[in-house]
Amino acid sequence: MAGRPRPQSHSPSASTRRRERWLVILGIVLHAVYMLSIFDIYFKSPIVHGMAPVPPRLSAPPAKRLVLLVADGLRADKFFEPDERGRYRAPFLRGVIEEKGRWGVSHARPPTESRPGHVAIIAGFYEDPSAVTKGWKANPVEFDSVFNQSRHTISFGSPDIVPIFCSSIPHSTWGSYPHEYEDFATDASFLDHWSFDQFEGLLNRSLHDVKLRQLLLQDKLVIFLHLLGCDSNGHAHRPYSSIYLNNVKVVDEIAEKMYNLMENYFNDNQTAYVFTADHGMSDKGSHGDGHPSNTDTPLVAWGSGIRSPKFLAYTDKPDDGFRFVDDHRHDMPTPQNWALEGFERVDVNQADIAPLMATLVGLPCPMNSVGNLPSHYLKLSKADEVEAVLANTKQILNQFLRKSEQKQSSSLYLKPFIPLVNYLAVLNQIEDLISARDYGTAMKNSEELRSMALSGLHYFQTYDWFMLMTTITLGYIGWMANLMLHVLQSYTTFPADLLKRTQVYPKNTSMKVYIGGCVFMGLSSIVLLLEKSPLLYHAYVFMTIFLWTRIVHNLGFMKSAWRELSNLPFKYIMNLLISSVAALFILEFLVMSFFDRTLYTWCFLALGILASVYGALFVQATPAVAIYTWLTCWFLSIFTLMPAEIPENNNLVIFSGALIILIAMASRWTTTNTSSFWLYLNQANKRAPKFSKLFFAQVILIAMSSIMVWLTTSHRSLHKELHPLHQLINWCIAGFSMVLPLFSPCSVLSRLTSIFLGFAPPFLLLSIGYEAVFYSAFAMVLIGWIFLESANLYCSEGSDSTCYSSLADGSVFGYDERCLQLSDFRIPLLFMILFNVAFFGTGNFASIASFEISSVYRFITIFSPFLMAALLIFKLFIPYMLVIETSFGRMNCSA
Repeated sequence: MAGRPRPQSHSPSASTRRRERWLVILGIVLHAVYMLSIFDIYFKSPIVHGMAPVPPRLSAPPAKRLVLLVADGLRADKFFEPDERGRYRAPFLRGVIEEKGRWGVSHARPPTESRPGHVAIIAGFYEDPSAVTKGWKANPVEFDSVFNQSRHTISFGSPDIVPIFCSSIPHSTWGSYPHEYEDFATDASFLDHWSFDQFEGLLNRSLHDVKLRQLLLQDKLVIFLHLLGCDSNGHAHRPYSSIYLNNVKVVDEIAEKMYNLMENYFNDNQTAYVFTADHGMSDKGSHGDGHPSNTDTPLVAWGSGIRSPKFLAYTDKPDDGFRFVDDHRHDMPTPQNWALEGFERVDVNQADIAPLMATLVGLPCPMNSVGNLPSHYLKLSKADEVEAVLANTKQILNQFLRKSEQKQSSSLYLKPFIPLVNYLAVLNQIEDLISARDYGTAMKNSEELRSMALSGLHYFQTYDWFMLMTTITLGYIGWMANLMLHVLQSYTTFPADLLKRTQVYPKNTSMKVYIGGCVFMGLSSIVLLLEKSPLLYHAYVFMTIFLWTRIVHNLGFMKSAWRELSNLPFKYIMNLLISSVAALFILEFLVMSFFDRTLYTWCFLALGILASVYGALFVQATPAVAIYTWLTCWFLSIFTLMPAEIPENNNLVIFSGALIILIAMASRWTTTNTSSFWLYLNQANKRAPKFSKLFFAQVILIAMSSIMVWLTTSHRSLHKELHPLHQLINWCIAGFSMVLPLFSPCSVLSRLTSIFLGFAPPFLLLSIGYEAVFYSAFAMVLIGWIFLESANLYCSEGSDSTCYSSLADGSVFGYDERCLQLSDFRIPLLFMILFNVAFFGTGNFASIASFEISSVYRFITIFSPFLMAALLIFKLFIPYMLVIETSFGRMNCSA
């Protein structure tokens, strides 16, 4: 039993090994199935079909045509603030704000990526992130948009954005540049000029093409220019670089040219203009998360149907409790350096832009839109304004009714959304108020009904959450309980009579338990089939019922184990309680570290002292090991104080290459050390030469990767491109180096060193700064862990003198397998700490945007989201692989 002073030698039986293989298979299947529940809970598509469009009942559309300009990746502050000389980067659009139109900040919702941002702007809803896995460049499902409803849409821009909205629309004219143009090694502002030039060329052709001119002169025309320059330059050069800031001036110039071109061509003052961005850009040149630098984007609207500027005395408005989708408070103070306090600022949610554009040209709001019409932008009569808001309300209400209808048709028992039970009476009341020309009350009631409809949409979107979360939570608890039962049954020293009692557990009772589980599965399946639930719902429930059936089957064993625990001496029970409390404290610490990674600094400062004291006093290792462990833990503690925004420093990357080679040579030196402490670490490869050919090959590859770091970056900086030969060499070095560890010796330290060297070249080539040094520091801590745990495991079998004599004779892993002890708690806990540090040591793994996209520029600069993301994720997993090898090296070597 855990906690007994003299553990017995134990060798797992063949049946235990067989059961463990099935547990591994079950664990893989279980986690794969339960991971898919994320898409059913959080990433479920909000799209429903079957609603009818609701055109606004306006006396006349405010505008005949609409121009939408989207500056991809443009931050609000970089757009509004002045440059170092006090001049504003967007003089034309600033003049629009002061003289012609309205302005504000558009708040995006994470994930702040290009596709979800454009879907929110053009279609009015927040697409679930799972759509990215189904097809970035095409609609994974059909959805309505302003472009669909238009009479004709003209669009030019990126091949990753424009085809999403225009490729399946017959009434569209569009074009996009080749993917090769999206090269992060160049100044991408020419892409913005390309989009404008294409549209200008189309207008010029219409002067000689009667059919094209007739198409342009019709109403409900939408023109969309996607301007990618800021996004590409922000990724490649950062949003505070001169190239990015100059691109802000470029998009302003294009907005001015577009305005002059349209006004000169049509000359009827019937064009409305909307300028915005899909997302911002963080200081490190990335986007995706919910930081204000990513969610705050500029919005400027002017032209036909748009109100003129409204001048206000600046006042710091109190927080009224309203929250935008990015969770920022309403009416945030305008920064003083923007110098716009005197002009009314109207902030919106990004999805609000779609109903604004639709209303401007008299179109129905997109049928899946959840945007609120920002009426403060529209220049309409009171009657038309109420009708526009009411049409927006009915469109959202139609979605609610459709979702309610779908859920009712598939539910045995439906809990309705109470606030909208009498929605018809409210609609009739609003119509009566409009007929009575009480527009103020009608507007208020329409907005309240719209708010309730949005709450109803959220209610049905999350209707299954409680059932799914309960099932998944019970499933994970059941899995952990099954693992604990397996460990107790296979790796602890229960008395023989206890084992006999559990073995003679009545077979008929076991059969009843499994029959009961099957009946429960059958009943659950019938209920899920009647409710027309997805197949994955069945998998979640079946998996959970199976796990808990296994637990019930072992109920007798658990009762016997509890009686055995209660009969242990008091001091062992206290040790168990203290160990459990310590484990819970460490687990809670790990949860807190998800929000504050600097906690790991204090953790490793403490671990350095504790590990060295433990090694010196309890393991009685050599002083060198104790001092080494102390220093490496303190060295690693520095990195979680570093900023997640990794500054570029190629010298650090090259220095890390040299440090990696020195660490590897020191590790190889242990094979020549004749002291008893080191001999056992290298018994498995005792006959290996001091410096093998494999070691030399790996060192050469690290040296080559360090040279390529300098050469690739220098060439790209000078020539603004990635040399194809350099790209090929980098791919070859990275690929070949990862194959070599397969031929490494079987000793744990030698295997870890080889893996450390094998993954070093790709990690160096994917590094831009201090994270390369983190890789070396992390490996040094893992080596220290091997030293301490290996010595402790072997020395625990005998006295100190016996230990040291035995160390000289054989490998640390030559001992017989033993039963688990209470002190073994430290191993999984340390593993979990190191596991988390592997991910959070140089950033925040919660978002891929926390890592530098410039890390992949030595392999690829042409925009390729899936390949770039794959390289970034691979880089994050390299330290994790070192932890896995350290933890399971014994098992690998035994095999």
